[in-house]
Amino acid sequence: MKKVSVIVPVFNVEHYLEKCLLSLVNQTLQDIEILVVNDGSTDGSQSVAESVAEKYPQKIRCFMKENGGLSDARNFGLDHAEGEFIGFVDSDDYVSEKMFEEMYFLAKKHQADMVICNLQKVDEHGNISQKLVQIPQMPEKIDLAKHFSVFSDLSYFACNKLFHRSLFHNRRFKKGVHFEDIQLIPQLLLQCRTVAQTQQFHYQYLERADSISKTHTEKGLDILKAVEDVEEAFSQSAYSDRKAELKNFQILEGVYTFLAYLAFVKEDEVFCKMSDQLSTFMSCRAISVSDLLIYRRFGKNYLLSLPLRKKIYYILYFSGQQGLIRKLI
Repeated sequence: MKKVSVIVPVFNVEHYLEKCLLSLVNQTLQDIEILVVNDGSTDGSQSVAESVAEKYPQKIRCFMKENGGLSDARNFGLDHAEGEFIGFVDSDDYVSEKMFEEMYFLAKKHQADMVICNLQKVDEHGNISQKLVQIPQMPEKIDLAKHFSVFSDLSYFACNKLFHRSLFHNRRFKKGVHFEDIQLIPQLLLQCRTVAQTQQFHYQYLERADSISKTHTEKGLDILKAVEDVEEAFSQSAYSDRKAELKNFQILEGVYTFLAYLAFVKEDEVFCKMSDQLSTFMSCRAISVSDLLIYRRFGKNYLLSLPLRKKIYYILYFSGQQGLIRKLI
């Protein structure tokens, strides 16, 4: 058994894939396997993958499959992974050379089920645009029962985490949906007793120039569906009595994350439909506007910590000024 399996889903990333794979084959952790899952690419991604794999046959395993989406590609990788721990790296991103050595070391040191590192957004020239600290003011070893605020404070990226393979027993990414990380990763966390973290910014998240203007559609409703799936898992978990943290999770992911997406929906009809769905979501969970205004993340008022533009948007939305929001957008 390898120490770590890294799953890299690939779809039309021929210009970025080599840098991603080289950052993985050059890891200081030697006992690693890299599973490159080509999810039906129509560009030269497969040629790039095979070229790198030819140079590092002991580390890279290449697979080709029909296009099924990100979740399907990750699940394919999970079905073929042989590592004690599992990591995911998006094929246009890259990582520091010590990422998996440090995270595997922390997993073994603390007998942790999940290990988390910080990440930073970079442009195509490697310039850092934003540093994303994941769990500030917490120890390296986190007893989840004692620090369960992590459940509601954490950003649920799959790519900056290392998972013990047992967490995926009978659990997979939900196929055919957007926001699959929000749907699955909290469910995996609910199975954990111990989490470890490093404050190193090991993961480099590429903000591509060709993906800045993404289309925002009704697919954003998948956020609310993801939260519903987590709620069901929460009710069956060892932490089912921690209602305050569940409500904070509902506020962060079901309201604030949803609103951040909704802000870029251009069609008025879609905006109104999604807004109505959010109102229903909040009403069913007894989430009031006052709850949103006093919501705290990492011990700080969330709304006050936001940039001015976002702050104005949320306040206008909470006060029922959707019409004014549409004019401003």
